[in-house]
Amino acid sequence: MSNKMLKFTKLEQSTPEKRRRSVRKEDFKEIYNDFIKEKAQEQSSRCSQCGVPFCQVHCPLGNNIPDWLKLTAEGRLQEAYELSQSTNNMPEVCGRICPQDRLCEGNCVIEQSGHGTVTIGSIEKYITDTAWENNWVKPIKVLKEINQSIGIVGAGPAGLACAEELRKAGYRVTIYDRYDRPGGLLIYGIPNFKLEKFVVERRTKHLKASGIKFEQNFEVGKDKSLHQLRSNHDALLIATGVYKSREIEVPGSNLKNIFPAMEFLTASNRKGLGDKVELFDNGILNAENKNVVVIGGGDTAMDCVRTAIRQKAKSVKCLYRRDRENMPGSAREVANAIEEGVEFVWLTAPKKFLGSEKVSGVQVSKILLGEPDSSGRRSPEIQKNSEYEIKADMVIKSLGFDPENLPKLFSADELIVSRWGTIKTDLDTMQTSIEGIFAAGDIVRGASLVVWAIKDGRDAAKEIQKYLKQKSLQKNKKEKAA
Repeated sequence: MSNKMLKFTKLEQSTPEKRRRSVRKEDFKEIYNDFIKEKAQEQSSRCSQCGVPFCQVHCPLGNNIPDWLKLTAEGRLQEAYELSQSTNNMPEVCGRICPQDRLCEGNCVIEQSGHGTVTIGSIEKYITDTAWENNWVKPIKVLKEINQSIGIVGAGPAGLACAEELRKAGYRVTIYDRYDRPGGLLIYGIPNFKLEKFVVERRTKHLKASGIKFEQNFEVGKDKSLHQLRSNHDALLIATGVYKSREIEVPGSNLKNIFPAMEFLTASNRKGLGDKVELFDNGILNAENKNVVVIGGGDTAMDCVRTAIRQKAKSVKCLYRRDRENMPGSAREVANAIEEGVEFVWLTAPKKFLGSEKVSGVQVSKILLGEPDSSGRRSPEIQKNSEYEIKADMVIKSLGFDPENLPKLFSADELIVSRWGTIKTDLDTMQTSIEGIFAAGDIVRGASLVVWAIKDGRDAAKEIQKYLKQKSLQKNKKEKAA
């Protein structure tokens, strides 16, 4: 074993420094400073190079984490990048936004032994950012063009990952997306303080330079039906994600100034991108000087509360029906939100929205946690006669996302969906009920992590290749028989 590794007993865990709370609350820039070379090498050297790398086992992409940590510790950064990108189409994105505390870092062997995890995410980000700075990231060079084309509906992580893998294999790829910029959730859903937009734009420019075509402002069902689009390609992938906000059925839900999370976040992100956003400019979707209440406990809720802080809200409260230990979001994001001044109101559920035309407050009930449910989490139970009121000028609902009605939207009634509205696929082939049309990402598994969407996109690329090769073989046999 290299003497550059296994230093976890001598070196303490160190993460990139956060910008001061008072400073970072004033802008939307990423909150963590970058590792410098020496610090990245030092922290990589803490890896124990264990026989069963649980960090890799618990990474949806199966990233070769111990190997690229070793290469980083030895100063072989270009090799570390090549290895990292061989299993991950967006390591610079995952290094920034993956909930490493629940995945790789949370399962690090030296973390379990009490020495503090290797800071895998920060090193992953450092490796790939260094690769971009040194021009190691090159457009795809296709050795042999294949005269078959694939259409991909959705320019989010699943669609982009699938497109890149298919292009590497030599296929012609066109991505169709209803928004004016590629990136989907990465552009319009995730705030800059977690993922600055140049990171996504740099990646999509790379894909364009690699020969992948993008058709923006294209709506399936409006510009072309799903079947019309299918007829233009040898295969099709649906990777739309899920964007329909879940509703909360309580009295007063029709009052003004109650917004879905994505509407609030999209307005903020568009403003940051330099777009004219009328509802933000006239103050409706701007939290400035308002008492803001966010309902929900996931990562999107954390994005909302921290965005409201930066928009200079008068106060920001997060209502969640369970306690801190049972929150579904990243513990790291919750800690960052608390540092920045968000008040968490645990064990609380909204009962009624108050106001005449506009919301003026939320009547809430206190919650007790009962017995564990099917997921293992303790079920919330409302306490009788525990109601009280919280003042609110703006309420943001962050209760999760459901799929849109794609069969209706795409004019394709034979596209079979589950009882949750997600697209049903063959578990082995990822093919939908319509021959030659595949599906991947959140539109199949439901709202999930970006890293899972990338994994699904990569898997879909493999299945599409198998399908197209089989079709080519069948075509050749028919021609020979004729």
